[in-house]
Amino acid sequence: MCQKAETFSFIRSFQQCMSSYQLFHILILQENIFWPYSANSPSIMGWMNKILKGPSLKISGGQYHGKSADDKLWNETFGSWSESGNEDIDHAIALSLSEEEQEKGKVIDNKSYAEEDEQLARALQESLNVDSPPRSNGQTDQPPQVLFPSGFRICAGCKNEIGHGRYLSCMGSLWHPDCFRCHACNQPISDYEFSMYENFPYHKSCYRELYYPKCDVCKHYIPTNRSGLVEYRAHPFWLQKYCPSHELDGTPRCCSCERMEPRDTKYVTLDDGRKLCLECLNSAIMDNNECQPLYLDIKEFYEGLNMKVEQQIPLLLVERQALNEAMEGEKNGHHHIPETRGLCLSEEQTVSTILQRPIIGPGNRIIDMLTGPYRLIRRCDVTAILVLYGLPRLLTGSILAHEMMHAWLRLKGYRALSPQVEEGICQVLAHMWLESEIISGTGSNIASSSSSSSSSNSYKKGPRSKFERKLGEFFKHQIESDSSSAYGDGFRAGNRAVLRYGLRSTLDHIGFTGIFPY
Repeated sequence: MCQKAETFSFIRSFQQCMSSYQLFHILILQENIFWPYSANSPSIMGWMNKILKGPSLKISGGQYHGKSADDKLWNETFGSWSESGNEDIDHAIALSLSEEEQEKGKVIDNKSYAEEDEQLARALQESLNVDSPPRSNGQTDQPPQVLFPSGFRICAGCKNEIGHGRYLSCMGSLWHPDCFRCHACNQPISDYEFSMYENFPYHKSCYRELYYPKCDVCKHYIPTNRSGLVEYRAHPFWLQKYCPSHELDGTPRCCSCERMEPRDTKYVTLDDGRKLCLECLNSAIMDNNECQPLYLDIKEFYEGLNMKVEQQIPLLLVERQALNEAMEGEKNGHHHIPETRGLCLSEEQTVSTILQRPIIGPGNRIIDMLTGPYRLIRRCDVTAILVLYGLPRLLTGSILAHEMMHAWLRLKGYRALSPQVEEGICQVLAHMWLESEIISGTGSNIASSSSSSSSSNSYKKGPRSKFERKLGEFFKHQIESDSSSAYGDGFRAGNRAVLRYGLRSTLDHIGFTGIFPY
């Protein structure tokens, strides 16, 4: 007969039981009596299921990566927790002890396994933190506790010991159920799944609200693609995120800043079908009178570079149709694809120009456009400069600075230049003017008494708005990132030459050789 013990152990090898499904017994060393139980007992099998299952945590890692500058993929990190406790084990032990009266007196003599079984039982007790089983009289008796390094359960939230009852096992730690809280709303997380961000747990709804990408156009959460990843488009400068479907559903873009029209904001529709956002409309130049102060600014800019244009060249603000017709009648010149916004003319022709600023009518549409014919007479190598109407001041100015350089080259006798050299150096001057405007932070100080309204000129005075400065940076970015051979590569080659040798030396070299200096 064995001595009275203060713990319990298996009398069969754990591995042998699992491989052969034979009967095994739980040896309870209490009052010098051994109580055998069948392995097929539901209470014991429930206990064993609890032992074999144990706490679990599954966390799948997420990632964020881009396919291209305007094609993004995104998915979230999420996790799950398992709930643990002692109730099931205590219940299984209680059910097992209830069979004492039926099985009492049966003794198993298997001393050869005693030492090994006791070690296995202690290891299981350590890993599961199983409370001592109750006595058959219903009172709980706590035997002397064998202390192991992992014998204490410490809550990762409050840092206090986890006693009896429920606790959560997740993120590699143990938690009181009330201590496992969302990093956003600070409320307990009771859902089986939760989201992770920077090693902090979140309710899936809180995470979605904070970090899940929303479409800047339709304001809905961007849907997942067939692979289960969130795929969206993004403007390379404005970083406007939108669903890929909006590129195919006819969602309009602003003809100036290229941002897509949000569903909750209506863009203004110009008479030629172009769309203009309200921010760009705020500084848009709509007729010849409004454009004259800007024209004087550009002339002063050229004079500051010692490149004064002596001839009086007409400046006309025109609609897109009139610009296209004038382009067809012009024999010389290079034109930007897909859309031309300005022209430097050398031929005599009649051009329809805008005489009065239109107004915004119902449905945010431009109405009451007043135009009239203007006959161009050739008095020098340049007959007129045409600029598309309805564009913000900074964009109109950069187009005007570009076309003014065409005029300067022709008037100074620069002939037969390649498109890359001529368009490239014209883009350099447009870029220089934009840079000077952004740095100065002030508009024109020239007041125009001929403007159709005093309010339309208010943006020409004083410091620029934050959006207008950002818009100027965008127009610079457009010039710098242009992928065309003539305008893009030409600008980059010309800009390198100007930065290295200066503008005057670069122009002299072009005059002698027809190419940029290296």
